[in-house]
Amino acid sequence: MKQKVNIFLSMVLCFCMLLGSGTLVKAAQTPLTSLTFDADYYYNTYPDLQAVFGHDYNSLYRHYLDCGLAEGRSGSAEFNCLVYRNNYPDLQTSFGNDYRAYCVHYEKYGKTEGRSAAGDGMALAGSTAAIAPANTLGGSYATAYNPNISRATNISLAASRINGMVIQPGENFSFNQAILPRTSANGYVEATMIVNKKFVPGIGGGICQVSSTLYAAMLDAGLPATERHPHSLRVTYIPEGMDATISGNTLDLRFTNIFAEPIQIQATADQGTLTVSLYKL
Repeated sequence: MKQKVNIFLSMVLCFCMLLGSGTLVKAAQTPLTSLTFDADYYYNTYPDLQAVFGHDYNSLYRHYLDCGLAEGRSGSAEFNCLVYRNNYPDLQTSFGNDYRAYCVHYEKYGKTEGRSAAGDGMALAGSTAAIAPANTLGGSYATAYNPNISRATNISLAASRINGMVIQPGENFSFNQAILPRTSANGYVEATMIVNKKFVPGIGGGICQVSSTLYAAMLDAGLPATERHPHSLRVTYIPEGMDATISGNTLDLRFTNIFAEPIQIQATADQGTLTVSLYKL
């Protein structure tokens, strides 16, 4: 009887794992080819994934589908999803933000058609795919915070320091540099932050909500990060995989303006709502 119960529980567990891994199961039915995902390339190109996943094909593949595509990571030496998307307006019209569809299209048609998809997430600044009407909203995202606690001061301050910044085509942006060192002299106060996988008080706690909200706006705009790191613990203000932690001068959120137009960051923190938007000027 005990053996039958164990078998039943094992079957239930497997079923639950399959349900919770819908993307991977679907991918297993129609897996991407090595044109768009090469596990060895993915592993060797991104050291941050090596420590987390090792050289486990399924884990790397799942990360690529769930996060890597939208983050602007290259799945192989010849394919970067955001480069492919930004280079071809006809594909943007057809697929929107369905990143998996770009992979399938490249495998079935794009490579044969001679379409370009290689790069590190930075499309050519002069590409016609990057041209848009002046003052066009490229991407935007909003998160909620408690305006009555100390971290609200840091959120408001960090947002004000990136608000209005203009990044020219081909220019690099560093969130860490933009918001200045988190010190009392620069106006930051003590609030809860994550240090060594623990929530502890520290000067500047809360600024990662601003960097994470900016990163989410970047994803919405199809603007890949050249540097981005997830938190060591789950944060509640933004969906998993969309956060971007900042730590001293070690961990930063960076991007390069891949578009033909300057990008302006607009950031506001008002009555518990933080909104970050990217506009093409």
